[in-house]
Amino acid sequence: MKHDIASIDLADGGRERTQWAAQTMPVLRSIAERFAREKPLEGLGIGACLHVTTETANLMIALKEGGARVQLCASNPLSTQDDVAAHLVRDHDIGVFAVRGEDNDRYYEHIHAILAERPAITMDDGADLVSTIHSEHEDLIDDLIGSMEETTTGVIRLKAMEKDGALKVPVVAVNDANTKHMFDNRYGTGQSSIDGILRATNALIAGTTFVIAGYGWCGRGLAFRARGMGANVVVTEVDPLKALEAVMDGFRVMPMDDVAPAGDIFVTVTGDINVVARRHFGMMKDGAIVANSGHFDCEIEKAALAEMAEERRTPRTSVETWVLPGGTRINLLGEGRLVNLSAAEGHPAAVMDMSFANQALCCEYLAKQTGRLEPRVYSVPEEIDSRVAKLKLDAMGVRIDTLTAEQEEYLSSWKHGT
Repeated sequence: MKHDIASIDLADGGRERTQWAAQTMPVLRSIAERFAREKPLEGLGIGACLHVTTETANLMIALKEGGARVQLCASNPLSTQDDVAAHLVRDHDIGVFAVRGEDNDRYYEHIHAILAERPAITMDDGADLVSTIHSEHEDLIDDLIGSMEETTTGVIRLKAMEKDGALKVPVVAVNDANTKHMFDNRYGTGQSSIDGILRATNALIAGTTFVIAGYGWCGRGLAFRARGMGANVVVTEVDPLKALEAVMDGFRVMPMDDVAPAGDIFVTVTGDINVVARRHFGMMKDGAIVANSGHFDCEIEKAALAEMAEERRTPRTSVETWVLPGGTRINLLGEGRLVNLSAAEGHPAAVMDMSFANQALCCEYLAKQTGRLEPRVYSVPEEIDSRVAKLKLDAMGVRIDTLTAEQEEYLSSWKHGT
């Protein structure tokens, strides 16, 4: 199998860590076992642009168990775990094109390598595969069954394409499944972002002014985790409804311009551009920590920070200290890329179990719907979302009630009064 990885010699470590993650991914494991029996993806080429982690490795293995020809590239230059990439190549004959720290040119070379194999189904974490197909590989569109999108940022891009009439393939918005965004985004991002900040800095969270830009599911999860560790959490928002929710949840809400001089730690989780911008750097206190847990590094205006600084230091792995005129030090984590992956290992496997179960089942769904779907963004079918939740509860040993026939009739009828 063609591949481009750091070193095949790392495979032993990748195998052990991938198997460790599999222990807490029982839902995906049960799907993989069924796929191995039924082969619902037999002969299909699947190209994935996802974070190359132990959890993703278990998804790729499940898809191959289902009969697919699988190839994988990285959706972020700093999220690749090189030992995992080596394990997939050596032990599962999966074509991986990913090297931690790869530059922008190599990143897109890897995307083109995936597309050169003409996949029938693609998986995205940020819509880079789909957007590249539409801009540079339109010859693939007629043979493409569909795609899946894992992130809020990617879904936003795809819905913009659909609105403009530019989207030419059906895409399932896996990110919008309740068993994805309510758990992966909230509990996964909340915990793993704190993990990344602590690994990079060894900072004490308690007593800090912890500024979170964005109060979507990721922002909510991060806010509660930071408060649980003793931080004084401030939320910045542009959406009045989300801002109101943050206030009702007990957090202070104010504009970034107002909180920039007071913040100790800043984390962006918006999916937008220049959320922490040039003017904010000039207001920040000495030693401020700036990180991003949104998908792309454009949330932080890195170029402006570099232009403003008189000196750049690297005091720790994953930390760049930019020294401004007057001596103020701004500490940027993970080059402004996803701090939970650039400085840590990403979400815990137990929560990615649900997200990747959705991916696997939606892949099967797309295969069954070949030729029947229009080119637009689709929600995850409700029955898939519900099945994933039930499987997760079963794996956790949690039992729930079921409706009686009388209760079902009551809920479906308009004839019953008070």
